[in-house]
Amino acid sequence: MSNPKIKILDNLSLQNFLDEDAELIPLMSPEDEKKMSKEEVPKVLAILPLRNTVLFPGVVIPITAGRDASIKLIKDANKGDKIIGVVSQKNEEIEVPTFDDIHTVGTVAKILKMLKMPDGNTMVVIQGQKRFEVDTFIQNEPYIKATTKEFQESEFQNQDKEFNEIIKSVRDLAIRIIKENPNLPSEATFAIKSIKSDSFLIDFVSSNMNLDVFEKQELLNIRGLKDRALATLKKMNSELQRLELRNDIQSKVREDMDQQQREYFLHQQMKTIQEELGGASHDEELDEMRVKAKHKKWHKEVGEIFNKELARLQRMNPQVAEYSVQRNYLDLFLELPWNEFSKDKFNLKRASKVLNRDHFGLEKVKDRIIEYLAVLKLKNDMKSPILCLYGPPGVGKTSLGKSIAEAIGRKYVRISLGGLRDESEIRGHRRTYIGAMPGRIIQSLKKVQTSNPVLVLDEIDKLSNSGHGDPSAAMLEVLDPEQNTTFHDNFLDVDYDLSKVLFIATANSLSTIPWALRDRMEIINVHGYTVEEKIEIAKRHLLPKQIENHGIKTKDIRLSKPVIEQIIVGYTKESGVRGLDKMLAKTVRYIAKCIVMEEDFDPIIKIIDLEKILGIARLEGSKYENNETAGVVTGLAWTQVGGDILFIESIISKGKGLTLTGNLGKVMKESATIAMEYIMANADKLGVKEKVLAKNKVHIHVPEGATPKDGPSAGIAMLTSLVSSLTQRKVKSKLAMTGEITLRGKVLPVGGLKEKILAAKRANIREIILCAENKKDIDEINKKYLKGLKFHYVIEMKEVIEIALLKQKVKDAKRL
Repeated sequence: MSNPKIKILDNLSLQNFLDEDAELIPLMSPEDEKKMSKEEVPKVLAILPLRNTVLFPGVVIPITAGRDASIKLIKDANKGDKIIGVVSQKNEEIEVPTFDDIHTVGTVAKILKMLKMPDGNTMVVIQGQKRFEVDTFIQNEPYIKATTKEFQESEFQNQDKEFNEIIKSVRDLAIRIIKENPNLPSEATFAIKSIKSDSFLIDFVSSNMNLDVFEKQELLNIRGLKDRALATLKKMNSELQRLELRNDIQSKVREDMDQQQREYFLHQQMKTIQEELGGASHDEELDEMRVKAKHKKWHKEVGEIFNKELARLQRMNPQVAEYSVQRNYLDLFLELPWNEFSKDKFNLKRASKVLNRDHFGLEKVKDRIIEYLAVLKLKNDMKSPILCLYGPPGVGKTSLGKSIAEAIGRKYVRISLGGLRDESEIRGHRRTYIGAMPGRIIQSLKKVQTSNPVLVLDEIDKLSNSGHGDPSAAMLEVLDPEQNTTFHDNFLDVDYDLSKVLFIATANSLSTIPWALRDRMEIINVHGYTVEEKIEIAKRHLLPKQIENHGIKTKDIRLSKPVIEQIIVGYTKESGVRGLDKMLAKTVRYIAKCIVMEEDFDPIIKIIDLEKILGIARLEGSKYENNETAGVVTGLAWTQVGGDILFIESIISKGKGLTLTGNLGKVMKESATIAMEYIMANADKLGVKEKVLAKNKVHIHVPEGATPKDGPSAGIAMLTSLVSSLTQRKVKSKLAMTGEITLRGKVLPVGGLKEKILAAKRANIREIILCAENKKDIDEINKKYLKGLKFHYVIEMKEVIEIALLKQKVKDAKRL
């Protein structure tokens, strides 16, 4: 070991573990191995974590210790019996590993030599002796110590013929790897041939293979010598294959034949073989395309363009790259359904029956489709409408397109626009680019083979911009009835008529759709479902579907309306029914499990059973509390998952100013400021004493502070809350309100009323204050949703105060 240049074997592959200047570590003899195996593993060992290598028994490696804990451990061990435990880290990035950061199987090692390096690090040469397992960690400072236990090897017979063949294969494969690498001297085989011990041969090869730490640790963990040998052999086979592949690639690169000339000869051979086998030649393919073109119903101009491009293809050499592009272009011409239309079914009663069968509610959408069919029956050349269904997720917007297609007898195709950010996805790529292809509109028509399908543009509100153009701008031509008769796809480069396509766009929000695109579509609001509607949908559609999907019978499960209602209220919070569908699927799976495992079960599911099947109900709808506290007013809010009620709380205390809390947005903060300024300007009219305003600070809070809140609709609720706090007057019981306010005290209309009213009904609200301009919105809502509710329509804020606040003071009112 006098030569300081020592080869670090564990970081190298077998293919580069030798060079002329390196001094090889002496190989372990069978006698040395036998002696080591008889030595007992110390009960307690200092543990040295290694970052990027694994130490195997018998293998000698130098390591550099740079961490203070490692240097301390090595110095202490070198002064003592020189025995340490070496274990690899699970993650080499961790600078100070703890018990959880290292593996539990390692190698007992002996320090052979320690050197102090000029950079302050300590270099130590260690030799692995035998495997061990960490039992219990007993110390973490100044370095890790642990109790150990013997690594239990599984027993096997040395005389096993299969094992002997595996060892022979390992030795032969190692020699082949050396021979395959031209950079290795043939003397490297000497080390492999000199190893007499089978177990050391396996450990030696495992240590020097080109594997990562995780794979080496897997080999170290294997308990059976035969299994370890077999796993090592598999890794060596992979390494040999990589070498052979690399040599094969280099051999191909060195070929003298010009690549283009080589391809020419190959194509000529393929052509000859194809003709011998009876395949179509180049001329026969062109003739076949001409025959197909005669049966197409395209216009004269399109036919002339096709013939011109076909003649161009005929002049091309089939071996050039452009030939395949031109061939694909002409194939698209022949595959598109030029002026081919499916026959519409004008049976309006059947269409209405299909729509009602597949979807519950959604009356506006159904009426619009029936109207379209009625006009189309009277006037056949009518352009198709372009509808946009917008509403919360899970209400059936996308699936409605499929039902509409069935109702009117048309083909159905869907294009998902979510996340689309390249204009070429709509208009297609120009043929000059490699890999050019038509846009999704043309591809969809090619797929359905008709020019008048129902085409659903899903998630049109989620189109995004990028450096590749604005796809929403490209949609302007697609969705404009005056322009889409001559839709231009960059790849097709010929105008195509889209006016007979029934476009149905879906969106969750209109705010992200550009106004020019929104102007081209007929907007239909698809509201969320009421609890009653969800119960009907579950019984008619969702539950039968899940019963069929899970292979059980209808008699095996019975869900009553109260049980379904409890699932809706306690386990879902949504406008649609996707979450309800998942809960019903989970309930049906429970029944299926009971049937398969032959457990006793009651097919009639009760409310008390839901906790066992679905777990504890985590959701509970917001409920009206009481009017015993001044300054607490119930507002109505619209959310992505439907309507909800929210409480506006205000309180006064000594001081000056206005404090707002509850994660409020900019618009909501402005509403609170407007309300406060209006009260200060009209204190006498509202019954508020000026000295109360002058000497007290006002704090407004909207509970559930983790939830962001914004919008103007809480304006009248905030003003009512402030007046209640400043006068200590009671708020009318079971009353809610929604509306925007102005500095003049006017009440302005707001949106989302259906969802808000449903939330009010769920919360047991009986009276609602709205802007007078919202009366027309209430008139459009189905009367059954309004049952049990009384509406107060107001124009000015003073009317709100008169309705909402009682003359009576709250209990324990503050003296102001």
